[in-house]
Amino acid sequence: MTSTIIGSPPTSPTSYKKGDSEYHHYQHDEQSIQQGQESAYVPQAPLLSEPPVPTTRTKLGKIREAIREPMGEFMGVAILVMFGCAGACQSTLSSDPAVASTPKGDWFSIALGWGFGLGFGGWVSGGVSGGHINPALTLVMATWRGFPWRKVPAYIFAQLMGGIFGAALVYAIYYQAINIFEGGTGIRTLRTAGFFGTYAIDYINNAGAFFSEFLGTFLLVLMILATTDPRNGPPPAGLLPIVLFLTLFALGVCFGSQTGQVYSFRNQYWIWCPVMAPFLGAQAAAIMYDSFIYQSEDSPMTRLFYSRRRNSRSKAGNESSNHV
Repeated sequence: MTSTIIGSPPTSPTSYKKGDSEYHHYQHDEQSIQQGQESAYVPQAPLLSEPPVPTTRTKLGKIREAIREPMGEFMGVAILVMFGCAGACQSTLSSDPAVASTPKGDWFSIALGWGFGLGFGGWVSGGVSGGHINPALTLVMATWRGFPWRKVPAYIFAQLMGGIFGAALVYAIYYQAINIFEGGTGIRTLRTAGFFGTYAIDYINNAGAFFSEFLGTFLLVLMILATTDPRNGPPPAGLLPIVLFLTLFALGVCFGSQTGQVYSFRNQYWIWCPVMAPFLGAQAAAIMYDSFIYQSEDSPMTRLFYSRRRNSRSKAGNESSNHV
């Protein structure tokens, strides 16, 4: 059997074995192109097809599979923190003439760093673990989207470890610049502590700091729920990280100056601003979205609104069939 590919040059097939899978690679045949000959092969697989996944795993393979999703979260959060913290370090440290001749950034560049970090982290982990990159979002997905509760502890632990790992790498990279900025080796003050755990600004009270974190997480989770809703015009496959980038960048530009974009801390109230406020804000966003917009039946809130209607339809259908 012969075939002629219109618009592309004929090629000659070369196949080889790799494990238990057969791959096909087609090489260009310049002589056939010049003579206008037909290609004498039938393609067995697309040229740019995905390699098959091995079905038989070794013991190490089973361990790898068990930690694959948490490691996706680990890497995603590490990337987020590395870009965000590094942006803060470069922007502030470069303001010291002993570190750099001219400043290398401002608040705008810090917001960009956090936005890029979330977008890149989402691309790395999205297809593996879902790209939560946030313990508050993991709890939202478990509560309202059917995410398995048994995976929640491993996800949150991996996210925390990823954040610590990413911050540690940035600290190591900027260690000498921090020493210069602080005025000596080993001297550490709140001037640089904010690079790795942002602090609330002095004039804002505790209630204001709490609400700032609550509202920021509310908006972030609301955007994530809206753009992952298949009935609400989601972005094309693979482009959700761009939405994450734009969302966190906008939050940093518009809301980030008072308590920072991710975490805040103030004496004994640390538990409320960096921990409770994001968790409560995320849950509030899910309740709001699912109560008024979301229609898929995987949400408990949607089942509350639509279960009785479906039951009545089912009952009506059974009655009509009985009459027949």
